[in-house]
Amino acid sequence: MSDLSSQEPTAPQPRLWKQILSPRMGICLITGFSSGLPLYVLIVLLAAFLKDSGVDLKIIGLFSLVTFPYTWKFLWAPLTDRFALWGLGRRRGWMLTTQVVLICAIGSVGWFDPHHSLALIMGLVCLTAFASATQDIVIDAFRREILSDRELGLGSSLFVNAYRIAGLVPGSLSLIAADFFPWHYVFAGTALCMLPGLLLTLCVREPTVRTRPHTLRQAVVEPFADFIGRKGVGGALLCLAFVFFYKIGDSMATALATPFYLELGFSLSVIGIVAKNVGIWSMVAGGMLGGILMLKIGINKALWLFGIAQLLPILGFAWLAHVGAQGQAAVWLLALVIGAEALGTGLGTAAFVSYIARECTPAFTATQFALLSSFSAVPRTFCNAATGFIVQALGWENFFLVCTALALPGMCLLFKIAPWGAEDKAAA
Repeated sequence: MSDLSSQEPTAPQPRLWKQILSPRMGICLITGFSSGLPLYVLIVLLAAFLKDSGVDLKIIGLFSLVTFPYTWKFLWAPLTDRFALWGLGRRRGWMLTTQVVLICAIGSVGWFDPHHSLALIMGLVCLTAFASATQDIVIDAFRREILSDRELGLGSSLFVNAYRIAGLVPGSLSLIAADFFPWHYVFAGTALCMLPGLLLTLCVREPTVRTRPHTLRQAVVEPFADFIGRKGVGGALLCLAFVFFYKIGDSMATALATPFYLELGFSLSVIGIVAKNVGIWSMVAGGMLGGILMLKIGINKALWLFGIAQLLPILGFAWLAHVGAQGQAAVWLLALVIGAEALGTGLGTAAFVSYIARECTPAFTATQFALLSSFSAVPRTFCNAATGFIVQALGWENFFLVCTALALPGMCLLFKIAPWGAEDKAAA
């Protein structure tokens, strides 16, 4: 079995195709699928089950609150850095535990009638969300510890793409199955799709790290002390500011995408065919292309180039708002703008996730990764909530110009965060 410990290669670099097809990249794909599946169960399949069962829409809406653990997961991340479970180590032990819980919890939901056991269903859903967020913590740490800095770009992009593709199971296959089978079979079958990740957990080796926290206090305090000690107070604040601003522009620009298309006059069928299909596959292509390119150019240069690639399409939305939806040409323009935005988002996300992973110390990977990824979700959670007010005050065209302006601080911070060519100098 291949040694999966995180070590920088000392021998000449293997061929590109060997790096892409390495066992570590296969691990990134399988863990990405296992990480993404439970989230889409919560946001897609659960809502369909409750609606089909005749549950009131207000109650269905309240179920969306169960995704809170994904935002606050850094609070219990130190436990996964400190404690090893079942003799399998810090990463494999927690991965196995969360995967077993997820299979049991997801597989049990469909056996209960929402009209008589709604509280029990809510309990299972909360357990699913908590276990899923915890699995994300450990898988993110595991991925960082098995990949070298040079492999982070490709590994992260494969993980993110597998995460998105996992949504096709509860968001498509399971919904189709629900037309032919009872809901308890649908949820049980969906839960069984977690088995590849569980089998992988049993087969791989625990990553080797030189240091680890020996007390819970160390697991809570040391990640922050290490982060500030390595970067200084000013550097730590710059890092957090960059994490906050780098993707805020494109995140806000797409927060009200469907209402924007409808207001321009595009039909629901056009939006469904063009926006959804072009968008998802362009994003997947961007993530794959970004990961492969980062093997050649490194993370620093990728943050610059991919940041520009995710910024410029925002101006495309402003152009679309200016010209409107007139004639067949407008449909092609819509596809072009959406494809460019999704491609840029895929590229930018690949570089961004790789950067977050690079900033983590192996001894405290789980806590530091969870903290930075949670902080990066703040714009998506709070700033996006203000987008409707901004559109009403400024109009669509000016709104997208504001989103473009908000993307500039993140790019400017790259002069300090990831100077162009710094990786090349370090390698030399």
